[in-house]
Order: sequence, then C-alpha cells, then structure tokens
Amino acid sequence: MTEDGPAHPCVGGERLSATFYDRPVLQVAQDLLGCVIEHDRVTVRLVEVEAYDGERDPGSHAYRGRTPRTAVMFGPPGGLYVYFTYGMHYCANLVCGPPGRASAVLLRAGAVVAGEDLARARRTAATHRTIAARDLARGPARLATCLAFGRAQNGVLTTAPQSPVTVRRGAGPIGTVAVGPRVGVSGPGGDGAEFPWRYWLEGDRHVSAYRPGGFRRTRT
Repeated sequence: MTEDGPAHPCVGGERLSATFYDRPVLQVAQDLLGCVIEHDRVTVRLVEVEAYDGERDPGSHAYRGRTPRTAVMFGPPGGLYVYFTYGMHYCANLVCGPPGRASAVLLRAGAVVAGEDLARARRTAATHRTIAARDLARGPARLATCLAFGRAQNGVLTTAPQSPVTVRRGAGPIGTVAVGPRVGVSGPGGDGAEFPWRYWLEGDRHVSAYRPGGFRRTRT
C-alpha cells in the first residue's frame, strides 16, 4: 500500500504467476501495462494491450466456441496464444481467467528495453528497411516479430519455471492509463461504448495508432 492507494501489481521484477492471470480479463489487461515480456534475448516493456473476453465477446476469436485454432485460449492462465493473421504476421496474447474461460489479452505494443540490436535485425529482415527505435514493437505484429514469436511458441505456459517466455513485473510507476475502443475490430465487438477494452500508457511514444474496424492499409 502506498500513500496514494494500493501499489500497482506490476512493481518488483518477479515472474508473473498463474494467480496473476486467473482473474477477470479487464483487470489482467490493465495490470499488464508496465510489465516486461522476454523471449530469445529480447525484452519488451508493455505499453498497450487489448482485452478479449472469450465466448461472451463478439470481438474474440473464441466467440463461437472452441476450435483447433483457439484451443490454447481455453487452457490454463498464463498460456501464450500466438496466431497468424492476414497470411503475413503473428500476434501474441496471454490467456487469463480459469481454464475453459477463453479470455485473453492481446499484446498490442511495447518498448524494447533489452536486445534492441537483435530486435532491429528481426524487424529489418521482415521489412527490408531501417526501423526507428520507437517503431520496433509499436503494433502487435511488430512486437511478436521482435520477440521471435511464431507457431512454435503457441501454447507455451509463461508461468512454468523453465518457460522460454517469461513475463515479469515492471519497475517503477507506469503513469496514466488511457482507455478506448479496440483497434481494427469490426461489428459489435468494435463498439467503443460497449467494449472500451483497449488500454495504453497515455503519452507513451511506443503506443500504436488507432484504426477503426474495417480499415486495412494497402501495400505499395
């Protein structure tokens, strides 16, 4: 407890346990801001996330129930759900709530705080252009590329002692948390009034740009 109220749960440095994730998705999503995720020699501090609430959420992959693709979402809290999108990119989510609930938090953006040269090499190999530091993990596909997430990481349990992917509590205050509609979600799930389930650190330069559902950038 601090003079201003309860301490943020992501202050310290220890690995996040299953207990952290076994809570309502909106709580977990906000508490992940400021935490750091590590894999294959790169560490990213999370600055933007989105919550997806399983079969009760029309924006969730699990809205219509369990499929081979979404099976990981129905697994234990702290699991890593990695999916392929647009036939081009991987994106990563952390599963939360009790097994069978299928809620998860999309890792939308972060700041590379260790392994920047390696993260830049991975991003450059994917884009064939120079990448500014602020843009390395600014977006879910970019973040996944920096951390070398792919099909092999789908289903990894981040809470296990020997897990190759770890999520740890951050150090220091995180600042003001902003709330708004999720990025690129069409239909009812994109209703910002009913689902203001995107959370980010206000003023952080690594936060991604907002795009409404139905928007897709064309390649030139």
